[in-house]
Amino acid sequence: MTTTLITGSNKGLGHEAARRLIAAGQDVWMTARDPEQGKQAADELGARFVQLDVTEDDSVRAAADTVAGQTGLDVLVNNAGITGVLAEVPDTTPENVRETFETNVFGVVRVVRAFTPLLDRSDAPVVVNVSSGLGSLDWTSDPERLESTFVNLSYSSSKSALNMLTSQWSKVYPGWRVNAVDPGYTATDLNGHSGTQSVQEGTDAIVAAASVAADGPTGTFFGREGARPW
Repeated sequence: MTTTLITGSNKGLGHEAARRLIAAGQDVWMTARDPEQGKQAADELGARFVQLDVTEDDSVRAAADTVAGQTGLDVLVNNAGITGVLAEVPDTTPENVRETFETNVFGVVRVVRAFTPLLDRSDAPVVVNVSSGLGSLDWTSDPERLESTFVNLSYSSSKSALNMLTSQWSKVYPGWRVNAVDPGYTATDLNGHSGTQSVQEGTDAIVAAASVAADGPTGTFFGREGARPW
């Protein structure tokens, strides 16, 4: 049985992805910063739970130790993310950008690094990085695209950085399948439920990437309709 861990999965896209992967027969670890909320969400779906704050070294190491002591790990879904302070560009401070990168970029590096030994022991290791169309340099530069109308220093740049991390990891770990996915404009707490897609639609690409075969694609960026431009 495939064992999967999803960061930030007590609600939204992570929660729905967990539900769908459990239904598909995977053994899923759900994580959250708040242990009470996370445990309740996991119990409702029949998942395992481990507390994990991607911004804290000790929390990530402890989570990796817990998983290693109970199961292996085949699939890591880096879903935890924040919008950060979406201030006007002239008002955006280095601290604003740093806060967003701490979760969306450094947090992903922290988690991948901690879980690498477990992934290396898997017969078919997979890493899924939940990115965004707002991280696409192509789309955010195209006046015909909705993504070009969102201007911010923190969130979009953090997702562009995550895309590059995906590309680099796919080269360093050729035996892994490492891909970035764009859920699309999905109604979640992250955007005040203003998105035009349901969470099920938003998790289509996440579920597809988490279910990729050992000989499947790696180093790609795609959404539910297909490939995304970097």
